[in-house]
Amino acid sequence: MDHEVFLGLGSNLDTPERQLCQAVTHIAHLCGVRLHGVSSVYRSAPLGYADQPAFFNAVLRLSTTLPPSALLDALHGIEHEHGRTREFRNAPRTLDLDILLYDQLRQEDAVLTLPHPRCHERAFVLLPLLELAPDCVIPGRGPARDWLPGCSNQAIEKLGALEIGETHSNH
Repeated sequence: MDHEVFLGLGSNLDTPERQLCQAVTHIAHLCGVRLHGVSSVYRSAPLGYADQPAFFNAVLRLSTTLPPSALLDALHGIEHEHGRTREFRNAPRTLDLDILLYDQLRQEDAVLTLPHPRCHERAFVLLPLLELAPDCVIPGRGPARDWLPGCSNQAIEKLGALEIGETHSNH
Protein backbone atom coordinates (compact mmCIF):
# COMPACT_ATOMS: atom_id res chain seq x y z
CA MET A 1 0.00 0.00 0.00
CA ASP A 2 1.28 3.45 -0.90
CA HIS A 3 1.44 6.10 1.79
CA GLU A 4 1.29 9.84 1.11
CA VAL A 5 4.28 11.62 2.62
CA PHE A 6 5.53 15.19 2.77
CA LEU A 7 9.23 15.73 3.42
CA GLY A 8 10.96 18.94 4.48
CA LEU A 9 14.39 19.70 3.01
CA GLY A 10 16.77 22.34 4.34
CA SER A 11 20.36 23.44 3.91
CA ASN A 12 22.51 26.45 4.71
CA LEU A 13 26.05 25.17 4.04
CA ASP A 14 28.11 24.11 1.00
CA THR A 15 25.98 25.59 -1.81
CA PRO A 16 22.54 24.98 -0.27
CA GLU A 17 20.51 24.98 -3.48
CA ARG A 18 22.82 22.34 -4.96
CA GLN A 19 22.42 20.28 -1.78
CA LEU A 20 18.63 20.42 -2.14
CA CYS A 21 18.72 19.50 -5.83
CA GLN A 22 20.95 16.50 -5.20
CA ALA A 23 18.79 15.41 -2.26
CA VAL A 24 15.65 15.45 -4.43
CA THR A 25 17.39 13.21 -6.96
CA HIS A 26 18.57 10.80 -4.24
CA ILE A 27 15.11 10.63 -2.66
CA ALA A 28 13.42 10.05 -6.02
CA HIS A 29 15.74 7.09 -6.61
CA LEU A 30 14.96 5.36 -3.31
CA CYS A 31 13.38 1.96 -3.76
CA GLY A 32 9.68 2.15 -2.91
CA VAL A 33 9.41 5.92 -3.42
CA ARG A 34 7.53 7.84 -6.10
CA LEU A 35 8.00 11.61 -6.26
CA HIS A 36 4.81 13.59 -6.99
CA GLY A 37 5.79 17.20 -6.38
CA VAL A 38 8.58 19.59 -5.46
CA SER A 39 7.79 22.99 -3.99
CA SER A 40 9.57 26.20 -4.79
CA VAL A 41 12.69 27.00 -2.79
CA TYR A 42 12.32 29.43 0.10
CA ARG A 43 15.11 31.34 1.83
CA SER A 44 14.60 32.13 5.50
CA ALA A 45 16.46 33.47 8.48
CA PRO A 46 17.61 30.77 10.89
CA LEU A 47 15.45 30.00 13.91
CA GLY A 48 16.97 29.23 17.28
CA TYR A 49 20.72 29.66 16.73
CA ALA A 50 20.90 32.92 14.76
CA ASP A 51 24.66 33.23 14.07
CA GLN A 52 24.62 31.27 10.80
CA PRO A 53 23.74 31.72 7.12
CA ALA A 54 20.16 31.83 5.85
CA PHE A 55 18.47 28.52 5.15
CA PHE A 56 17.15 27.28 1.83
CA ASN A 57 14.09 25.05 2.20
CA ALA A 58 11.65 23.07 0.08
CA VAL A 59 8.99 20.41 0.56
CA LEU A 60 8.50 17.19 -1.41
CA ARG A 61 5.28 15.30 -1.92
CA LEU A 62 5.73 11.60 -2.48
CA SER A 63 4.19 8.21 -2.08
CA THR A 64 6.04 5.28 -0.59
CA THR A 65 5.66 1.66 0.34
CA LEU A 66 8.29 2.14 3.06
CA PRO A 67 7.20 2.25 6.68
CA PRO A 68 8.11 5.49 8.53
CA SER A 69 11.16 4.03 10.28
CA ALA A 70 12.66 2.67 7.04
CA LEU A 71 12.04 5.97 5.26
CA LEU A 72 13.70 7.85 8.12
CA ASP A 73 16.72 5.52 7.96
CA ALA A 74 17.02 6.13 4.21
CA LEU A 75 16.81 9.91 4.73
CA HIS A 76 19.50 9.79 7.42
CA GLY A 77 21.70 7.88 4.96
CA ILE A 78 21.25 10.64 2.37
CA GLU A 79 22.05 13.30 5.00
CA HIS A 80 25.23 11.38 5.90
CA GLU A 81 26.26 11.19 2.21
CA HIS A 82 25.95 14.98 2.15
CA GLY A 83 28.25 15.42 5.14
CA ARG A 84 25.55 16.15 7.72
CA THR A 85 26.83 16.42 11.27
CA ARG A 86 24.76 17.00 14.39
CA GLU A 87 26.92 19.26 16.54
CA PHE A 88 24.10 20.99 18.46
CA ARG A 89 20.40 21.79 18.10
CA ASN A 90 19.63 24.19 15.22
CA ALA A 91 23.27 24.13 14.06
CA PRO A 92 24.25 25.00 10.48
CA ARG A 93 23.93 21.97 8.21
CA THR A 94 24.67 20.74 4.72
CA LEU A 95 21.36 18.91 4.56
CA ASP A 96 18.37 18.35 6.82
CA LEU A 97 15.63 15.93 5.76
CA ASP A 98 12.49 15.64 7.88
CA ILE A 99 9.33 13.59 7.54
CA LEU A 100 6.67 16.24 8.02
CA LEU A 101 3.54 14.18 7.41
CA TYR A 102 3.03 10.47 6.77
CA ASP A 103 -0.60 9.91 5.78
CA GLN A 104 -2.62 11.05 8.79
CA LEU A 105 -0.38 9.06 11.13
CA ARG A 106 0.22 10.33 14.65
CA GLN A 107 3.21 8.70 16.30
CA GLU A 108 5.58 9.63 19.07
CA ASP A 109 8.51 7.47 20.11
CA ALA A 110 12.21 7.87 20.86
CA VAL A 111 13.12 7.98 17.15
CA LEU A 112 10.29 9.69 15.29
CA THR A 113 7.38 12.02 16.01
CA LEU A 114 4.65 12.40 13.40
CA PRO A 115 3.51 14.82 12.32
CA HIS A 116 6.78 16.71 12.72
CA PRO A 117 6.38 18.38 16.13
CA ARG A 118 7.20 21.92 14.95
CA CYS A 119 5.97 21.92 11.34
CA HIS A 120 2.96 24.10 12.23
CA GLU A 121 5.26 26.76 13.76
CA ARG A 122 7.55 27.31 10.77
CA ALA A 123 6.83 29.45 7.74
CA PHE A 124 9.59 27.62 5.82
CA VAL A 125 7.52 24.43 6.19
CA LEU A 126 3.99 25.81 5.88
CA LEU A 127 4.45 27.92 2.74
CA PRO A 128 6.00 25.19 0.57
CA LEU A 129 3.65 22.57 2.06
CA LEU A 130 0.61 24.66 1.17
CA GLU A 131 2.05 25.26 -2.30
CA LEU A 132 1.90 21.48 -2.91
CA ALA A 133 -1.27 20.75 -0.93
CA PRO A 134 -3.43 23.86 -0.37
CA ASP A 135 -5.99 21.89 1.66
CA CYS A 136 -3.42 20.04 3.75
CA VAL A 137 -4.49 19.09 7.27
CA ILE A 138 -1.87 18.51 9.95
CA PRO A 139 -3.04 15.59 12.09
CA GLY A 140 -4.01 16.79 15.55
CA ARG A 141 -3.56 20.45 14.52
CA GLY A 142 -6.05 21.10 11.75
CA PRO A 143 -5.66 22.93 8.42
CA ALA A 144 -2.06 23.95 7.75
CA ARG A 145 -3.18 27.33 6.42
CA ASP A 146 -4.66 28.19 9.82
CA TRP A 147 -1.14 28.21 11.32
CA LEU A 148 0.38 30.73 8.87
CA PRO A 149 -0.68 33.88 10.78
CA GLY A 150 1.35 32.68 13.78
CA CYS A 151 4.46 32.66 11.57
CA SER A 152 4.05 36.18 10.21
CA ASN A 153 7.09 37.43 12.13
CA GLN A 154 9.43 34.96 10.36
CA ALA A 155 11.44 36.45 7.49
CA ILE A 156 11.03 34.29 4.38
CA GLU A 157 11.44 34.78 0.64
CA LYS A 158 10.18 32.57 -2.20
CA LEU A 159 13.02 32.08 -4.68
CA GLY A 160 11.54 29.83 -7.38
CA ALA A 161 11.86 26.29 -8.65
CA LEU A 162 14.72 23.91 -7.93
CA GLU A 163 16.86 23.03 -10.94
CA ILE A 164 16.74 19.26 -10.67
CA GLY A 165 17.80 16.60 -13.11
CA GLU A 166 15.80 13.55 -14.03
CA THR A 167 14.08 12.00 -11.06
CA HIS A 168 12.77 8.65 -12.21
CA SER A 169 11.07 7.12 -9.21
CA ASN A 170 11.70 3.57 -8.12
CA HIS A 171 8.33 2.13 -7.30
